[in-house]
Amino acid sequence: MLDKTYRAADNEPGLYEAWERSGAFAAHPDSTEQPFTIPMPPPNVTGSLHMGHALSYTLQDIMIRYRRMQGRDVLWQAGTDHAGIATQMVVERELALEQSSRQELGRDKFIERVWQWKEQSGNTIAHQLRALGASADWSRERFTMDEGLSLAVRKVFVQLYRDGLIYRDKRLVNWDPLLHTGISDLEVENVETRGSLWHIRYPIEGGGAYIVVATTRPETMLGDSGVAVHPRDERYAHLVGKYLVLPLVGRRIPVVADEFADPTTGSGAVKITPAHDFNDFEVGRRHNLPLINIFDRDARLNDEVPEPYRGLDRFDARKKIVADLEALGLMEKIEPHTLTVPHGQRSDAVIEPWLSEQWFCDAEALARPAIAAVEQGDTLFVPRSWENTYFEWMRNIQPWCISRQLWWGHQIPAWYTPDGTIVVAETAEEAQAQAGPGVPLRRDEDVLDTWFSSALWPFSTLGWPGETRELKRYYPSDVLVTGFDIIFFWVARMMMMGLHFMGRVPFRAVYIHALVRDERGQKMSKSKGNIIDPLVLTRKYGTDALRFTLTALAAQGRDIKLSESRVEGYRNFVTKLWNAARYAEMNDCKLVADFDPAQSKMTVNRWIVGALAEAAAKVTTALDEFKFNDAANELYHFAWGTFCDWYVEFTKPILTGADEVAGAETRATAAWVLAQTALLLHPIMPFVTELLWKEWTGWKSGLLMVQKWPQYSFAVDHGAVAELRWVVTLITTIREVRAEMNIPGAAELPAAINPLPEQAIWVANHHEQIRRLARLKTLDRAAIDPRNTIQIVVEKAEIFLDTAEIIDLGQERARHAKLKIALESEIAGISAKLSNAQFLAKAKPEAIEEQRARLVEKQLQLAGENTALGRLGG
Repeated sequence: MLDKTYRAADNEPGLYEAWERSGAFAAHPDSTEQPFTIPMPPPNVTGSLHMGHALSYTLQDIMIRYRRMQGRDVLWQAGTDHAGIATQMVVERELALEQSSRQELGRDKFIERVWQWKEQSGNTIAHQLRALGASADWSRERFTMDEGLSLAVRKVFVQLYRDGLIYRDKRLVNWDPLLHTGISDLEVENVETRGSLWHIRYPIEGGGAYIVVATTRPETMLGDSGVAVHPRDERYAHLVGKYLVLPLVGRRIPVVADEFADPTTGSGAVKITPAHDFNDFEVGRRHNLPLINIFDRDARLNDEVPEPYRGLDRFDARKKIVADLEALGLMEKIEPHTLTVPHGQRSDAVIEPWLSEQWFCDAEALARPAIAAVEQGDTLFVPRSWENTYFEWMRNIQPWCISRQLWWGHQIPAWYTPDGTIVVAETAEEAQAQAGPGVPLRRDEDVLDTWFSSALWPFSTLGWPGETRELKRYYPSDVLVTGFDIIFFWVARMMMMGLHFMGRVPFRAVYIHALVRDERGQKMSKSKGNIIDPLVLTRKYGTDALRFTLTALAAQGRDIKLSESRVEGYRNFVTKLWNAARYAEMNDCKLVADFDPAQSKMTVNRWIVGALAEAAAKVTTALDEFKFNDAANELYHFAWGTFCDWYVEFTKPILTGADEVAGAETRATAAWVLAQTALLLHPIMPFVTELLWKEWTGWKSGLLMVQKWPQYSFAVDHGAVAELRWVVTLITTIREVRAEMNIPGAAELPAAINPLPEQAIWVANHHEQIRRLARLKTLDRAAIDPRNTIQIVVEKAEIFLDTAEIIDLGQERARHAKLKIALESEIAGISAKLSNAQFLAKAKPEAIEEQRARLVEKQLQLAGENTALGRLGG
């Protein structure tokens, strides 16, 4: 017998071990079956499973299990990312606790130490993914710094350099003055900050007049090399081409005409600091303004500034500069100002746009074929709207800074001769051969941006640059599943690299999943204290409950509002399935080897078989179209509603009755339908379904995960389906009316029905079931005094419920009328609030969303009251 309670924690580890031990996760490159490939977005080796991971990897696993059951040769390519900055910081913190540092160890010893950490602690997330049920091919697990991928990285760098697509240049980067490295835009967090706007007077050369410019960073004025005004701003037309004198420095700086200046903002004049602002850099380049770098690597002022400010921290310098300007009478005014300040995601340091010599990739050239590939449909975004995000970024793409001032990562394969000549090669031996025997070489100390190696993931993991059978079979992959936040940083770069080196797109589809928010719709963050740990939920409610919750809420293009109560609710669904299996077992419902559902004779069995076939078709279509929530909800309604709530109730008298033939057919049908339901549920809820399959079959036909996906050739008996659906609707409607009218559950009502001819047959066929399940004393075709009845219409059949002995219809009309008035008042109040411009401007987004949700809820309640009053004749 099945245990009374399903205990997820006791069963999940053993089931996963059985799966992995069986070899069922493995891809088969020599197979003749059609391949299906998903490249797993490699989580950071420092990472721990968060709710975004849980959603993404659940959806990927659903597709992998589904396609595996369809007989496809699936490859879910697993692996982890070396996560340059994150990993280096983890190890540096460990060294700090030991009163040491990476500088003290030296580069080679430090890298050895990072590899040691990776071997000891870097596999946490891979174990957590197993706990989530991820059926990836772990035998092919890769790491972005393993030998094969490192070879691919070096080859790509060298080839792009030779193609003129990688070059060294002096440009602005996001500089982290604490970590001493440039970082990508993805690693920058913009924090809304209350600051000031300083309005400074810049004297015009040769006269007593001045131009006022405003800045949020007065310390950068020491690096100004111009002031811009709009070409059509008549206030400054006479000054274009003339010079100002930079306060505190005395440097002559020109007034230039540029459309970057907005004549409607402030004075219309903008200070230009090309070495310390990305927009100013572009303006400076257009007007050939000098680049004056005033900061060192620690964001302290360097020797390019007047002596009183040298060596000062930028924020200390700000205070002194403001004081000096005020003393000189050059401060027009200071205003409070809210601005966004860039912070390093890892260090939390304020990021400084800093001019430095770095390696860049010509992303614009690589982007052109990647744009065309999506335009012509070679890669499809789901939902389609995300194509616009992709195009927007790709069509405005900037040079990609690919160098990082770190030690952990792929060291750039470039060397320098004493005279500054750059030698790029895959190995030190090749570099020496290029430079010539005996020529001293110094290797570039920088490493590549982590996204550089990640961009090669779809083909480097399959053995490229070798011409492997895996590469020929599994590239391009079928679908990539990822979040919208890395469309630019990863998806776009994989497209660029895949097309350049493989000549084909890396994936046929990109499914962009939603963001998982808290139950109020707020983004989860440590500062808000609203982070929901998926591992806590799986320990409490079981992995299947969490997976099903995320899937049921994963509607395309809509963020998920997650609460623990939701997971608890779907845990109840797992329990419902388990209890249904126990019920079947207690009633001796066993799988029959040669059972043919098409041979069922009883209407109730032909109905459930047909309803199952319809549900299976809908689930298959939903999964094919990435409509995961539709698949989950269809299964939920079939398993809980159609099977557990209705089929079980309808067949109880048969299973306990004297008709052995009917009983045998119903037992075989119930067992078969339950097993088929488990097959359909397996991709979403793999653990409980696998355990039930084991209990039913002893795994004699193999694991559930390798069984065939349900496909039915028999004809659905639509007549039986229509008949039982009408009966279900009839009973459901009567139950709803009883609840609306507060009729006690135990009270049996006299009822009369006036059905259509076909419905009369259905009533006769199921008379006792309708009466029993709707709690009716009688169900006749005789007339009932309409003054004491509630009238219901179900698909043109009229039903009259005699409530004279149970409730006072007049009182019920009055009660519902009162509720209606109260709801109308509430709806008016909420509508007024949502129409109030001040409320919409000042309220937090989650507060507005809460009011909108309340409005929908009250409108539904009002519709219910109107329906009730209609039934009561009110």
